[in-house]
Amino acid sequence: MKLRKVIVVPDSYKGVMSAKQVADIIACEVTSIYPNCVVVKMPIADGGEGSVETIISAVGGKLYETKVLSPDGRLITASFAIAADGTAILEMAQSSGLTKQNGLNPMTANTYGFGQLILTALEYGAREFILCIGGSATTDGGGGMASALGVQFHDNEGNRFIPCGATLSEIADIDVRGIDGRIPESKFTVMCDVENPLFGENGAAYVYAPQKGASFEQVLALDKGLRHLRAILLDRFGADYSNNPGAGAAGGLGAGCMAFLNADLVRGSDAILNLCGFEDHLPDTDLIITGEGKLDAQSFSGKVLSGILSRAGGVQVCSICGVCECEKYIIDENNIDVFEVSEGISKEESMENTAKYLRIATERAMRMYSQ
Repeated sequence: MKLRKVIVVPDSYKGVMSAKQVADIIACEVTSIYPNCVVVKMPIADGGEGSVETIISAVGGKLYETKVLSPDGRLITASFAIAADGTAILEMAQSSGLTKQNGLNPMTANTYGFGQLILTALEYGAREFILCIGGSATTDGGGGMASALGVQFHDNEGNRFIPCGATLSEIADIDVRGIDGRIPESKFTVMCDVENPLFGENGAAYVYAPQKGASFEQVLALDKGLRHLRAILLDRFGADYSNNPGAGAAGGLGAGCMAFLNADLVRGSDAILNLCGFEDHLPDTDLIITGEGKLDAQSFSGKVLSGILSRAGGVQVCSICGVCECEKYIIDENNIDVFEVSEGISKEESMENTAKYLRIATERAMRMYSQ
Protein backbone atom coordinates (compact mmCIF):
# COMPACT_ATOMS: atom_id res chain seq x y z
CA MET A 1 0.00 0.00 0.00
CA LYS A 2 1.34 3.41 -0.94
CA LEU A 3 0.55 5.75 1.93
CA ARG A 4 0.02 9.34 0.84
CA LYS A 5 -2.13 10.51 3.75
CA VAL A 6 -2.55 9.04 7.24
CA ILE A 7 -4.68 10.20 10.17
CA VAL A 8 -3.08 9.38 13.53
CA VAL A 9 -5.89 9.46 16.10
CA PRO A 10 -4.93 7.54 19.27
CA ASP A 11 -6.34 7.53 22.77
CA SER A 12 -3.96 7.63 25.73
CA TYR A 13 -2.22 4.55 27.10
CA LYS A 14 -3.83 5.20 30.46
CA GLY A 15 -1.37 5.77 33.28
CA VAL A 16 1.59 5.36 30.93
CA MET A 17 1.51 7.81 28.05
CA SER A 18 -0.78 10.66 26.95
CA ALA A 19 -2.63 10.61 23.65
CA LYS A 20 -0.42 13.44 22.39
CA GLN A 21 2.75 11.51 23.21
CA VAL A 22 1.40 8.43 21.44
CA ALA A 23 0.41 10.47 18.39
CA ASP A 24 3.82 12.16 18.20
CA ILE A 25 5.70 8.84 18.25
CA ILE A 26 3.46 7.13 15.71
CA ALA A 27 3.59 10.14 13.36
CA CYS A 28 7.38 10.25 13.58
CA GLU A 29 7.69 6.58 12.63
CA VAL A 30 5.23 6.93 9.76
CA THR A 31 7.17 9.81 8.21
CA SER A 32 10.48 8.01 8.69
CA ILE A 33 9.28 5.27 6.35
CA TYR A 34 6.97 7.42 4.19
CA PRO A 35 8.72 10.82 4.16
CA ASN A 36 6.29 12.28 1.60
CA CYS A 37 3.18 11.12 3.44
CA VAL A 38 0.83 13.75 4.85
CA VAL A 39 0.27 12.88 8.53
CA VAL A 40 -2.66 14.44 10.40
CA LYS A 41 -2.13 14.15 14.16
CA MET A 42 -5.31 14.11 16.19
CA PRO A 43 -4.83 12.98 19.82
CA ILE A 44 -8.22 11.90 21.01
CA ALA A 45 -10.22 10.81 24.05
CA ASP A 46 -13.62 9.26 24.71
CA GLY A 47 -14.86 11.13 27.75
CA GLY A 48 -12.34 9.49 30.05
CA GLU A 49 -8.92 10.61 31.20
CA GLY A 50 -7.25 13.10 28.88
CA SER A 51 -10.51 14.45 27.49
CA VAL A 52 -10.05 18.00 28.83
CA GLU A 53 -6.60 18.31 27.26
CA THR A 54 -7.91 16.95 23.95
CA ILE A 55 -10.92 19.28 23.82
CA ILE A 56 -8.94 22.38 24.79
CA SER A 57 -6.31 21.64 22.15
CA ALA A 58 -9.15 21.50 19.60
CA VAL A 59 -11.22 24.52 20.63
CA GLY A 60 -8.89 26.66 22.76
CA GLY A 61 -9.25 27.66 26.38
CA LYS A 62 -7.48 27.84 29.72
CA LEU A 63 -6.77 25.37 32.51
CA TYR A 64 -7.46 26.12 36.18
CA GLU A 65 -6.85 24.30 39.45
CA THR A 66 -8.89 24.02 42.63
CA LYS A 67 -9.03 21.95 45.82
CA VAL A 68 -11.67 19.21 46.14
CA LEU A 69 -12.24 16.05 48.13
CA SER A 70 -10.88 12.81 46.70
CA PRO A 71 -13.01 9.64 46.49
CA ASP A 72 -11.62 8.67 49.89
CA GLY A 73 -12.15 12.08 51.50
CA ARG A 74 -8.71 13.69 51.24
CA LEU A 75 -8.11 17.24 50.02
CA ILE A 76 -6.51 17.08 46.56
CA THR A 77 -5.81 19.38 43.63
CA ALA A 78 -8.03 18.95 40.57
CA SER A 79 -7.83 20.77 37.26
CA PHE A 80 -10.59 21.86 34.90
CA ALA A 81 -10.86 24.09 31.87
CA ILE A 82 -12.88 27.00 30.57
CA ALA A 83 -13.04 26.94 26.78
CA ALA A 84 -12.67 30.07 24.65
CA ASP A 85 -16.47 30.32 24.38
CA GLY A 86 -16.96 30.12 28.16
CA THR A 87 -17.95 26.45 28.30
CA ALA A 88 -16.59 24.62 31.36
CA ILE A 89 -14.94 21.30 30.58
CA LEU A 90 -14.69 19.00 33.57
CA GLU A 91 -13.14 15.57 33.86
CA MET A 92 -14.51 13.55 36.75
CA ALA A 93 -11.30 11.49 36.82
CA GLN A 94 -9.56 14.66 38.06
CA SER A 95 -11.60 14.65 41.25
CA SER A 96 -13.15 11.19 41.65
CA GLY A 97 -10.95 8.93 39.54
CA LEU A 98 -9.22 5.68 40.40
CA THR A 99 -5.84 7.40 40.52
CA LYS A 100 -7.06 10.04 43.00
CA GLN A 101 -7.42 7.75 46.00
CA ASN A 102 -5.18 5.66 48.23
CA GLY A 103 -5.85 2.04 47.38
CA LEU A 104 -9.20 0.77 46.13
CA ASN A 105 -12.39 1.70 47.92
CA PRO A 106 -15.28 0.26 45.89
CA MET A 107 -17.90 0.55 48.63
CA THR A 108 -17.01 3.90 50.19
CA ALA A 109 -15.67 6.02 47.30
CA ASN A 110 -17.97 8.87 46.27
CA THR A 111 -18.25 11.67 43.72
CA TYR A 112 -18.53 14.59 46.19
CA GLY A 113 -15.35 16.15 44.77
CA PHE A 114 -16.86 16.18 41.30
CA GLY A 115 -19.76 18.21 42.63
CA GLN A 116 -17.25 20.61 44.15
CA LEU A 117 -15.56 20.90 40.77
CA ILE A 118 -18.90 21.86 39.19
CA LEU A 119 -19.45 24.48 41.91
CA THR A 120 -16.04 26.01 41.23
CA ALA A 121 -16.76 26.27 37.51
CA LEU A 122 -20.08 27.95 38.34
CA GLU A 123 -18.14 30.50 40.39
CA TYR A 124 -16.04 31.21 37.31
CA GLY A 125 -19.25 32.13 35.51
CA ALA A 126 -19.74 28.99 33.44
CA ARG A 127 -23.31 28.06 32.55
CA GLU A 128 -22.56 25.57 29.81
CA PHE A 129 -20.74 22.40 30.80
CA ILE A 130 -19.12 19.42 29.12
CA LEU A 131 -18.71 16.69 31.73
CA CYS A 132 -16.29 13.89 30.86
CA ILE A 133 -17.06 11.03 33.22
CA GLY A 134 -14.74 8.12 32.43
CA GLY A 135 -12.18 6.63 34.80
CA SER A 136 -14.18 6.73 38.02
CA ALA A 137 -13.34 5.08 41.33
CA THR A 138 -16.98 5.22 42.38
CA THR A 139 -20.32 3.41 42.24
CA ASP A 140 -22.52 5.95 44.02
CA GLY A 141 -24.97 6.84 41.24
CA GLY A 142 -23.85 10.45 41.42
CA GLY A 143 -25.10 10.79 45.00
CA GLY A 144 -21.88 12.37 46.20
CA MET A 145 -21.92 14.92 43.38
CA ALA A 146 -25.54 15.80 44.09
CA SER A 147 -24.80 16.22 47.80
CA ALA A 148 -22.05 18.75 47.04
CA LEU A 149 -24.54 20.68 44.91
CA GLY A 150 -27.06 20.93 47.76
CA VAL A 151 -29.26 17.86 47.29
CA GLN A 152 -30.14 16.14 50.58
CA PHE A 153 -30.39 12.37 51.02
CA HIS A 154 -32.19 10.92 54.06
CA ASP A 155 -32.53 7.42 55.48
CA ASN A 156 -35.66 5.87 57.00
CA GLU A 157 -35.05 7.68 60.29
CA GLY A 158 -34.69 11.07 58.61
CA ASN A 159 -30.92 11.23 59.02
CA ARG A 160 -29.09 13.12 56.30
CA PHE A 161 -26.04 11.46 54.71
CA ILE A 162 -23.79 11.58 51.67
CA PRO A 163 -24.35 8.39 49.62
CA CYS A 164 -21.62 6.01 48.57
CA GLY A 165 -21.88 2.56 47.06
CA ALA A 166 -22.37 0.91 50.43
CA THR A 167 -25.26 3.20 51.45
CA LEU A 168 -27.31 3.56 48.25
CA SER A 169 -29.80 1.04 49.62
CA GLU A 170 -30.35 3.26 52.67
CA ILE A 171 -31.78 6.19 50.68
CA ALA A 172 -35.40 6.72 51.71
CA ASP A 173 -35.93 10.26 50.48
CA ILE A 174 -34.25 12.80 48.20
CA ASP A 175 -34.80 16.53 48.76
CA VAL A 176 -33.68 18.65 45.80
CA ARG A 177 -35.01 21.98 47.10
CA GLY A 178 -31.57 23.05 48.27
CA ILE A 179 -29.74 22.44 44.99
CA ASP A 180 -27.61 25.37 43.89
CA GLY A 181 -29.86 27.84 42.04
CA ARG A 182 -27.39 28.12 39.18
CA ILE A 183 -27.82 24.45 38.23
CA PRO A 184 -31.26 24.89 36.59
CA GLU A 185 -29.84 27.88 34.69
CA SER A 186 -27.05 25.76 33.21
CA LYS A 187 -26.79 23.28 30.35
CA PHE A 188 -24.89 20.03 30.94
CA THR A 189 -23.66 17.66 28.25
CA VAL A 190 -22.14 14.43 29.54
CA MET A 191 -19.54 12.59 27.48
CA CYS A 192 -19.69 8.88 28.28
CA ASP A 193 -17.01 6.38 27.31
CA VAL A 194 -19.38 3.41 27.78
CA GLU A 195 -23.04 2.69 26.99
CA ASN A 196 -23.98 0.40 29.87
CA PRO A 197 -27.32 0.60 31.71
CA LEU A 198 -27.47 1.45 35.40
CA PHE A 199 -27.79 -2.08 36.79
CA GLY A 200 -28.01 -5.73 35.83
CA GLU A 201 -25.49 -8.08 34.25
CA ASN A 202 -24.38 -5.36 31.83
CA GLY A 203 -24.67 -2.57 34.38
CA ALA A 204 -22.26 -0.40 36.32
CA ALA A 205 -21.61 -2.81 39.21
CA TYR A 206 -21.28 -6.11 37.36
CA VAL A 207 -19.10 -4.80 34.55
CA TYR A 208 -16.93 -2.15 36.19
CA ALA A 209 -16.94 -2.51 39.99
CA PRO A 210 -14.44 -5.43 39.90
CA GLN A 211 -11.97 -3.07 38.22
CA LYS A 212 -12.48 -0.76 41.19
CA GLY A 213 -11.64 -3.50 43.68
CA ALA A 214 -15.06 -5.00 44.39
CA SER A 215 -15.45 -8.65 45.36
CA PHE A 216 -18.34 -10.67 43.94
CA GLU A 217 -20.34 -10.12 47.13
CA GLN A 218 -19.68 -6.38 46.91
CA VAL A 219 -20.74 -6.35 43.25
CA LEU A 220 -24.07 -7.87 44.30
CA ALA A 221 -24.49 -5.26 47.05
CA LEU A 222 -23.61 -2.40 44.68
CA ASP A 223 -26.02 -3.65 42.04
CA LYS A 224 -28.76 -3.90 44.68
CA GLY A 225 -28.01 -0.31 45.70
CA LEU A 226 -28.25 0.92 42.11
CA ARG A 227 -31.58 -0.86 41.66
CA HIS A 228 -32.82 0.85 44.82
CA LEU A 229 -31.58 4.22 43.56
CA ARG A 230 -33.51 3.70 40.34
CA ALA A 231 -36.70 3.10 42.33
CA ILE A 232 -36.16 6.20 44.48
CA LEU A 233 -35.42 8.38 41.44
CA LEU A 234 -38.49 7.02 39.66
CA ASP A 235 -40.63 7.89 42.68
CA ARG A 236 -39.05 11.34 43.12
CA PHE A 237 -38.78 12.48 39.49
CA GLY A 238 -41.27 10.25 37.71
CA ALA A 239 -38.61 9.19 35.23
CA ASP A 240 -36.68 5.96 34.74
CA TYR A 241 -33.09 6.77 33.77
CA SER A 242 -31.71 3.27 34.22
CA ASN A 243 -31.76 2.03 30.63
CA ASN A 244 -30.49 5.14 28.86
CA PRO A 245 -27.21 4.37 27.08
CA GLY A 246 -24.49 5.57 29.45
CA ALA A 247 -26.67 5.55 32.58
CA GLY A 248 -24.22 3.12 34.15
CA ALA A 249 -21.14 5.13 33.16
CA ALA A 250 -18.84 6.08 36.05
CA GLY A 251 -20.65 3.88 38.55
CA GLY A 252 -24.07 5.28 37.71
CA LEU A 253 -22.95 8.91 37.52
CA GLY A 254 -24.52 9.03 34.06
CA ALA A 255 -27.95 8.40 35.57
CA GLY A 256 -27.21 10.85 38.39
CA CYS A 257 -26.34 13.60 35.91
CA MET A 258 -29.62 13.05 34.08
CA ALA A 259 -31.60 13.13 37.31
CA PHE A 260 -29.92 16.01 39.15
CA LEU A 261 -28.49 18.14 36.31
CA ASN A 262 -31.05 17.42 33.57
CA ALA A 263 -28.03 16.48 31.49
CA ASP A 264 -27.87 15.09 27.98
CA LEU A 265 -25.71 11.98 27.61
CA VAL A 266 -23.68 11.61 24.42
CA ARG A 267 -21.06 9.15 23.27
CA GLY A 268 -17.79 10.84 24.17
CA SER A 269 -15.77 9.53 21.25
CA ASP A 270 -18.33 10.87 18.75
CA ALA A 271 -18.51 14.28 20.40
CA ILE A 272 -14.74 14.72 20.53
CA LEU A 273 -14.24 13.46 16.97
CA ASN A 274 -16.75 16.12 15.92
CA LEU A 275 -14.89 18.82 17.84
CA CYS A 276 -11.62 17.79 16.20
CA GLY A 277 -13.12 17.78 12.70
CA PHE A 278 -12.22 14.13 12.08
CA GLU A 279 -14.45 13.69 9.03
CA ASP A 280 -13.12 16.88 7.45
CA HIS A 281 -9.74 15.15 7.18
CA LEU A 282 -11.05 11.87 5.70
CA PRO A 283 -10.92 12.78 1.98
CA ASP A 284 -7.88 11.18 0.28
CA THR A 285 -6.90 9.37 3.50
CA ASP A 286 -5.27 5.96 2.92
CA LEU A 287 -4.99 4.78 6.53
CA ILE A 288 -6.32 5.64 9.97
CA ILE A 289 -4.03 4.70 12.87
CA THR A 290 -5.51 4.63 16.35
CA GLY A 291 -4.42 3.02 19.60
CA GLU A 292 -5.06 2.53 23.29
CA GLY A 293 -3.49 0.80 26.25
CA LYS A 294 -5.72 -2.27 26.12
CA LEU A 295 -7.76 -3.35 23.13
CA ASP A 296 -10.67 -5.53 24.25
CA ALA A 297 -14.37 -6.08 23.54
CA GLN A 298 -15.25 -2.82 25.32
CA SER A 299 -13.19 -0.93 22.72
CA PHE A 300 -16.01 -1.60 20.25
CA SER A 301 -18.73 -0.21 22.53
CA GLY A 302 -18.54 3.55 23.02
CA LYS A 303 -14.77 3.87 23.11
CA VAL A 304 -12.58 5.79 20.65
CA LEU A 305 -12.19 2.82 18.31
CA SER A 306 -15.94 2.38 17.92
CA GLY A 307 -16.35 6.06 17.05
CA ILE A 308 -13.61 5.85 14.44
CA LEU A 309 -15.00 2.68 12.87
CA SER A 310 -18.44 4.23 12.55
CA ARG A 311 -16.98 7.15 10.59
CA ALA A 312 -14.08 5.60 8.68
CA GLY A 313 -16.07 5.37 5.46
CA GLY A 314 -14.15 2.40 4.11
CA VAL A 315 -10.68 3.68 5.03
CA GLN A 316 -8.54 0.94 6.55
CA VAL A 317 -8.14 1.23 10.33
CA CYS A 318 -5.05 0.09 12.23
CA SER A 319 -4.84 -0.15 16.02
CA ILE A 320 -1.43 0.01 17.68
CA CYS A 321 -2.32 -1.00 21.21
CA GLY A 322 -0.41 -1.79 24.37
CA VAL A 323 -1.95 -5.23 24.63
CA CYS A 324 -4.76 -6.97 22.76
CA GLU A 325 -7.24 -8.97 24.81
CA CYS A 326 -9.90 -9.17 22.13
CA GLU A 327 -11.20 -12.29 20.42
CA LYS A 328 -9.82 -12.63 16.89
CA TYR A 329 -13.28 -13.00 15.37
CA ILE A 330 -14.24 -9.53 16.67
CA ILE A 331 -11.13 -8.03 15.08
CA ASP A 332 -11.86 -9.84 11.82
CA GLU A 333 -15.52 -8.80 11.84
CA ASN A 334 -14.45 -5.16 12.12
CA ASN A 335 -11.69 -5.52 9.52
CA ILE A 336 -8.96 -3.80 11.56
CA ASP A 337 -5.24 -4.46 11.66
CA VAL A 338 -3.80 -4.85 15.17
CA PHE A 339 -0.22 -4.45 16.33
CA GLU A 340 0.74 -4.89 19.98
CA VAL A 341 3.39 -2.81 21.71
CA SER A 342 3.90 -5.77 24.06
CA GLU A 343 4.44 -8.35 21.30
CA GLY A 344 7.26 -10.73 22.21
CA ILE A 345 7.92 -9.11 25.61
CA SER A 346 6.26 -8.99 29.00
CA LYS A 347 3.49 -6.52 29.72
CA GLU A 348 5.67 -5.04 32.49
CA GLU A 349 8.58 -4.46 30.13
CA SER A 350 6.32 -2.80 27.55
CA MET A 351 4.92 -0.46 30.21
CA GLU A 352 8.37 0.48 31.52
CA ASN A 353 9.69 1.29 28.03
CA THR A 354 6.52 2.18 26.17
CA ALA A 355 8.06 4.78 23.85
CA LYS A 356 10.71 2.33 22.64
CA TYR A 357 8.30 -0.51 21.94
CA LEU A 358 5.65 1.79 20.46
CA ARG A 359 8.23 2.86 17.88
CA ILE A 360 9.02 -0.77 17.14
CA ALA A 361 5.34 -1.71 16.80
CA THR A 362 4.67 1.26 14.50
CA GLU A 363 7.67 0.41 12.34
CA ARG A 364 6.38 -3.17 12.14
CA ALA A 365 3.02 -1.89 10.96
CA MET A 366 4.53 0.48 8.39
CA ARG A 367 6.75 -2.28 6.98
CA MET A 368 3.66 -4.42 6.47
CA TYR A 369 1.88 -1.65 4.57
CA SER A 370 4.95 -0.94 2.46
CA GLN A 371 5.03 -4.48 1.05
